[in-house]
Amino acid sequence: MNKMASLSSKKTGFLSSLSYQVRHLTMSRANCNIINSNNNSNKYYDLVVIGGGSGGLACSKEASQLGKKVAVLDYVSPSPQGTSWGLGGTCVNVGCIPKKLMHQASLIHSAVQDSYSYGWMDSNNASLNVTHDWNLLVDNVRNHILSLNWGHRVQLKEKKVDYYNCFGRFVDNHTIEATDKNGKKMSLSADNIVIAVGGRPAFPDQVPGAREFGISSDDIFFLKEPPGKTLVVGASYVALECAGFLNGLGYETSVMIRSQPLKAFDEHLSKLVLDHMEAEGVEFLRDSTPLRVDRIINESGKTELQVSYSTRTDNSNNNGSQEMHKVAVDTVLFATGRRAATTDLKLDILGIQTDVSTCQIPVDDNDATSLPNVFVIGDAALGRPELTPVAIMSGKLLAKRLYSNSSELMDYKMVPTTVFTPLEYGAIGFTERQAIDQFGEENVEVFHAFYKPLEYYLPFRNSNQCYIKVVCAATEGRERVVGLHMTGPNAGEVVQGFAVAIKRGITMRDIQSTVGIHPTVAEEVVKLHITKSSGEDPTVTAC
Repeated sequence: MNKMASLSSKKTGFLSSLSYQVRHLTMSRANCNIINSNNNSNKYYDLVVIGGGSGGLACSKEASQLGKKVAVLDYVSPSPQGTSWGLGGTCVNVGCIPKKLMHQASLIHSAVQDSYSYGWMDSNNASLNVTHDWNLLVDNVRNHILSLNWGHRVQLKEKKVDYYNCFGRFVDNHTIEATDKNGKKMSLSADNIVIAVGGRPAFPDQVPGAREFGISSDDIFFLKEPPGKTLVVGASYVALECAGFLNGLGYETSVMIRSQPLKAFDEHLSKLVLDHMEAEGVEFLRDSTPLRVDRIINESGKTELQVSYSTRTDNSNNNGSQEMHKVAVDTVLFATGRRAATTDLKLDILGIQTDVSTCQIPVDDNDATSLPNVFVIGDAALGRPELTPVAIMSGKLLAKRLYSNSSELMDYKMVPTTVFTPLEYGAIGFTERQAIDQFGEENVEVFHAFYKPLEYYLPFRNSNQCYIKVVCAATEGRERVVGLHMTGPNAGEVVQGFAVAIKRGITMRDIQSTVGIHPTVAEEVVKLHITKSSGEDPTVTAC
């Protein structure tokens, strides 16, 4: 079988699998414990959770396992471009899962480019020349998401949690009005109510055409046509991750940033991430702000999006001179922030206030609002890390505090995370600047190194942005590790392991006395010995 026939066979097999799963999904719904929202009778529960994302599902299943009668309401309002999805929230449908899969697709492209150095070639002894099928990738990703949607439904049934595909609004602090897609209403009453509605991308409505012609991270994973030349607007991790995998898949990509990228992360490593992306071909339009988006017909008769924008030429202050520019692209993706989906919950009835800019809800250490029986978890809670594992753990712990006499609170400090840009950035704990502000510069020491992964040598890949920084603080008479930041391949996998030890309060001496696994990227952490204060060159040599 030749390569094209093999590819065709795989594609046919995939489509057959997709068709089977969709049929199975449709036929099996009759067996799932899903409540018919046409039933207008009032229903009582111990706990009602508004939001079927990771945190809401975790909380509801935990409470049900503890013997309580639980219901989950979940309804997805379509994006401005009409995109909607199933049960599971942002992570499953338009966040972590599809993002990581597309990130992986772009890494495979990089591996193919390196393959000739490792002896892989075509029949003519030349480097492999491959093309990418956007629609096949989107279909495969969508197929996986559908399986996860269905899996969440099955789990709710197995855990005896009632699921309503309805939008929930407060009537009072014990009553929810549930409305289905056809406008049918019903009433749910509960002792406790958890708000776990997550967030949605925020479009810059001051920019004419942004909402009409632009897309967001809610849409990129569902595009029926390849995005083509793409402008990503924003400096968040969402913006950089999307730009990274689009560029890696072969689409001309530029990023428009107005201010400091990755503001919540270490400034030095954030710069390394951008440097690497720039070296890989991503264009950055710095100090720039979009003014309007128009749909135009170019000289060749092709429909394009024209973005008018201004660039600040005097970086010393925000009042410097401005230059006006225009750029024509096929797709404009806005990743300029997110807002909690709390606007239509009728929180004003309860007297619950929300943050003006983010629409998030203030909560106490117990995740409670100003009302003792109404709680908030996940991205809708003000000041919490907006991460899926945080929402899951906080949801489980809340259920245990409510129904199993637990007093354990969620620890929102020392939470590891990773930015899945082409060169991954894994982090936990204090940045260097945060540590100095918290402990004083005289009490902070940084161990660091530039390193080169072994797999970079044969293809002569640039490793100038592969870097590790361990932030230590002199507290309680010892040099405790309070932060770890790393850019490099599989940085997330590396940081996850060290996160356990750092959370337990390890010292730099503990790290340095640990034998490394050779040859790995992770061993570069335990080999760290050069401090910033020494002024020595932090570039390490290979074994």
